[in-house]
Amino acid sequence: MKRLLTAALALALAGWAAPAPAAESTLAKIARTGTLTIGTRRGSPPFGYVNQKNEWVGFSIDLVEQAIKPAVERKLGKPVKVEKKESTPATRIPLLTSNAVDLIAGTMTDTRPRRESVDFSLTFFVTGAQFLVKKGSPIRGIGDIAGKRVAAQQGSTNARIIRARVPGAQLREFPDQPSAFQALAQGQVDAYTNDGIQLAGLVAKAPRPGDWAIVGDFYSYEPYGMALRKNDSDFRHLVNVGLMEAIESGKYLQLYEKWFGPKGEVPYPLTPENKRFLTMQVVPK
Repeated sequence: MKRLLTAALALALAGWAAPAPAAESTLAKIARTGTLTIGTRRGSPPFGYVNQKNEWVGFSIDLVEQAIKPAVERKLGKPVKVEKKESTPATRIPLLTSNAVDLIAGTMTDTRPRRESVDFSLTFFVTGAQFLVKKGSPIRGIGDIAGKRVAAQQGSTNARIIRARVPGAQLREFPDQPSAFQALAQGQVDAYTNDGIQLAGLVAKAPRPGDWAIVGDFYSYEPYGMALRKNDSDFRHLVNVGLMEAIESGKYLQLYEKWFGPKGEVPYPLTPENKRFLTMQVVPK
């Protein structure tokens, strides 16, 4: 019996001392599968949405396919494909942390609380929160929403700010942008708050754009970044390299013009201030 106990103890100690297998890095996963899996949006034009041809397209998707994917392929020395999965404000961090996706490429604001769970790339777009209302609404900005029914997306920074700054507003959270807009169209809420560019995308795609108005000054600053798993510095570096090369080469401006220019899906001029901010992020060679 004593020998059996001694042997069991030795095995237990050996098992305790053995190091746990290292978690697979994102680059190793992409190299093994040949696939870069991104979480993006299906109803947030023009960043990520399904068009009339049933194609999943958008500005964020183009940045991945034309800027980040080439940087990853150069590093791995092999072609990779991009696979898209739907993500929403409520699901995108769980999708990342569970390894279901490698990168969130949509409309995710880089905030300090979110950095406790994920890392971010450099900023690739800057906007601010406003309100969408039916034309003729008395709501003109954040100072007019106390007591009003206001829609927001679950897990969004907009919802958090409204809850903190205007506790008298009747905040109603929806799982995605189409359902929030439908509630506004049906009169279930008085306003829908989201980032100004996303509201502009909704209006541009609405059956009757003239029925709607985007109102109010920006009540928040919303810098969009690509979200990644924490402490995966090699992959984050490649994502940033791809974005910086796109900004430096002019590819970013070409894509911006495609989606936000006068003939783009959602006209939204790039201000001189935002252009300077983007270029300041590019590390000199």
